Amino acid sequence: MSDPDAVPARSLSFDAAEPLPLTGERTAPGVPEENYWFQRHVAGYLFAADRVAGTRVLDAGCGEGYGTELLAARATAVHALDLEWPVVARARARYPRTGFGAGNLVAMPFAAGTFDAVVSLQVIEHLHTPQEFLAECKRVLRPGGLILVSTPNRLTFSPEGVRNPFHTFEFAPEELHATMARHFTGIELLGTFHGPSIRSLERFMRVSFPERLIQTPAYEWPDWLQSRVARVRPGDFRVRARALERSLDLVAVARAPSSPRA
Repeated sequence: MSDPDAVPARSLSFDAAEPLPLTGERTAPGVPEENYWFQRHVAGYLFAADRVAGTRVLDAGCGEGYGTELLAARATAVHALDLEWPVVARARARYPRTGFGAGNLVAMPFAAGTFDAVVSLQVIEHLHTPQEFLAECKRVLRPGGLILVSTPNRLTFSPEGVRNPFHTFEFAPEELHATMARHFTGIELLGTFHGPSIRSLERFMRVSFPERLIQTPAYEWPDWLQSRVARVRPGDFRVRARALERSLDLVAVARAPSSPRA
């Protein structure tokens, strides 16, 4: 297994003082046209942070690292893992209080039972072998440990076929539940929804807010839309358990079996 604390030299690098390049693969703070998606991700991390308070946590697929920092504010200890060394090096420079390492999410460089909780937000849809990933999450969790996974709801994000070229699998609610149930127990399935402010705007526009953003390139957005995107905050989102077929994102919370052999 690779050493999560060794960062070999690579030709690709990112300036820790600047936003990550916007490719569509991951979201990041500091990109004005990305603010809606970024705040939606932050809302997910804040929800997760409440669930993992006081525990030893793995952020599996940490990306830029802003979410790991939110988890670290509530958890006893946090380690974060991402595949790309340059992204990890940048995260280390930006968020020095958290342990970041590089590694493959289906072959993690951790002993069995290392963590009390695993958080993996907006990651599973990018993976070619989600079942292998969940099996690894189960392995690195202590018996009875918590896992929290979020992913876009296929029914609302890609109803006519996968639209994000970086996504391999997308899940409807029952599909995510069945996928998690192969490895975990006590599954609680929830969804992320817009709060009152964005819902009111959607009634005026007669189209979903994210769909309005996708329909037009950001450089063509009218001033009012640019202004509204800039004002989105994590409080504009709600996580609840009803009407999941209409949710923006799906959130699965589950437990590793109490026996590691289960």
